[in-house]
Amino acid sequence: MTRSGALYQVGKGASPARRWALDADLAAAFDRIGHCFLLSQLGTFPARGLIAGWLKAGVVEDGLFTPTGEGTPQGGVISPCLLNVALHGMEAAAGVRYQHRGTDAAAAAAGSPVLVRYADDLVACCHSRQQAEQVKARLAAWLAPRGLAFNEDKTHIVTLDEGFDFLGVTVRRYHGKLLIKPAKAAVRRIRERLRTEMRSLRGANARAVIARLNPIVRGWAAYYRTVVSSETFTALDHYLWKLTYKWAKHSHPNKPTRWIIRRYFGTFNKSRQDQWVFGDRDSGAYLHRFAWTKIVRHQMVRGTSSPDDPALAEYWAARRHRGIPRPIDAATLRLLQSQHGRCPWCGLLLLDADRPPQTPHEWEQWLAATRKAITHNAIAAQAGSAPDEGRLRLLHAHCTRRSAGNAKPGNFCPPPIPRGLPEPRRGETRMSGS
Repeated sequence: MTRSGALYQVGKGASPARRWALDADLAAAFDRIGHCFLLSQLGTFPARGLIAGWLKAGVVEDGLFTPTGEGTPQGGVISPCLLNVALHGMEAAAGVRYQHRGTDAAAAAAGSPVLVRYADDLVACCHSRQQAEQVKARLAAWLAPRGLAFNEDKTHIVTLDEGFDFLGVTVRRYHGKLLIKPAKAAVRRIRERLRTEMRSLRGANARAVIARLNPIVRGWAAYYRTVVSSETFTALDHYLWKLTYKWAKHSHPNKPTRWIIRRYFGTFNKSRQDQWVFGDRDSGAYLHRFAWTKIVRHQMVRGTSSPDDPALAEYWAARRHRGIPRPIDAATLRLLQSQHGRCPWCGLLLLDADRPPQTPHEWEQWLAATRKAITHNAIAAQAGSAPDEGRLRLLHAHCTRRSAGNAKPGNFCPPPIPRGLPEPRRGETRMSGS
């Protein structure tokens, strides 16, 4: 969660310089982006005409056509990108200044505010209330030509001691220490989601309950594992246990408590000494706990490094390799790491994408897709003889079918050679791993 990590860097310490925050929200940002200004920002971009057609195409919902004279369709794939184009330059408009240190490193200049933005939500950390009001006035004037304005009901100027909510987390200083925790509203939403799902699963078996809830639990925990979430995870585990016990009692109203506990609870996860794990004794599947997700802090990006800079391709590849591990089982994760996340037959990525999921819903979708891919052999393990001989590989399903019967282990494509290595001298040969 890169945005909360940036806020922590600004507000950490016993006496941070920027104690005031402009917590702002744009009113109907996606619906009010000015088309003329947006197209002027694109300049001579080759697809400018295509984007102009998208903007004027209109929306069909429930069989009714609505013309789009302004804005972009909220939920459309291109809409966040277009919003970023429209809001490019917001830092400079807010008065943010940087001091460059070396080639790639940079830090906010003394006396300058710091702006953190994601889509239409933004926070400006300032030295005083007066500076926060000045930033708000400058940004309001800067947003007007773009057809945008602040949502005054959701825009506030507060101190870090008062705290504020931003992208599902609460940023606040407690007794002189800045802590970033899951927001109460986000916790209420996940509790309501779990309660609704359990009610809809009445009459289903334990395996269906586990299949439905595991992506939700692991996705929510994966999103919040970079902030102070341990207590929240424990409280949610207790709440989820009560929901599963209530579901079991509803499924077997005439059975005693001891029978229900023996049937649905036990030490299903052998790596955990916990006898109260909800599981299915027929399949061995069990419900993941929030608290099993390890808290891992986000590592800040170096200076002004951009993933679109081709000169920094090695930096971003190394960052992804050393970054926060994906919340999947250890065996699959080890195989992915040993193969650099690529299929040894075609050399393309197996599961990992260049950009990790950014919301709990995206994490839930990623985990569900990963589970489905492995379950339905979209990603399959192929073994030559024994795993300790290094022949166990993860392949795409179509690569597995292509390689079956006419390929040997030696025919697999070698892993890609890391870029940036010196070229071999004349007369030398480079070993490309096997």
